[in-house]
Amino acid sequence: MEFKAILFYIFSAILVFAALRVITARNPVHAALFLVLAFFTSAGLWVLLRAEFLAISLVLVYVGAVMVLFLFVVMMLDLDLDKLRQGFWNVLPLAGMVGAIIVLEMVFVVLSPAFDTPQPAAPAKGYSNTKELGRLIYTDYAYGFELAAMILTVGIVAAIALTLRGRKDSKATDPADQVKVKASERLRMVSMKASSDVNAPLPEAPAAEAAKKEGA
Repeated sequence: MEFKAILFYIFSAILVFAALRVITARNPVHAALFLVLAFFTSAGLWVLLRAEFLAISLVLVYVGAVMVLFLFVVMMLDLDLDKLRQGFWNVLPLAGMVGAIIVLEMVFVVLSPAFDTPQPAAPAKGYSNTKELGRLIYTDYAYGFELAAMILTVGIVAAIALTLRGRKDSKATDPADQVKVKASERLRMVSMKASSDVNAPLPEAPAAEAAKKEGA
């Protein structure tokens, strides 16, 4: 057996184990760390497939940014683990059936001769995975790439809208009112007489005094 095949089976076994631990670990922090391990082993598999750019992108983007954010949110939130585990056994039969269907579909794709692909040829001198990937994204798959970008943008807008919906503690300012403000309205000087009586009432502002006289 070749050395690459041995590495493939090792990475695949670690990936399957890490993926199972992601959904079976009781501690959310442990599940997130197992997901990091799954990302690293997936990057190793992509390196074996000569997709170095995708491998380093997976490590930098998902492990270096997304998973750090996940860990930060999980560790900062006070999660009620008992509440999260409620109803697990009720949905287990449905989840098992869906998982079995997915496994059968993958077996069918792997064993079916209709999905056999020719062995890739050795890359030519000066071949660049990054250049070839960029060419395919912006030519053959430009529509799908733009559609994915639109879906991600809509997801970001929806997440912000759901976060701020119905919250009374969120404050918003009107940019038009900020532009109309004058320098004289930012600071007002009030002349106050010195008094030694701490119980004496404070003098009212000119605007409040005028409103009081109009009301009288």
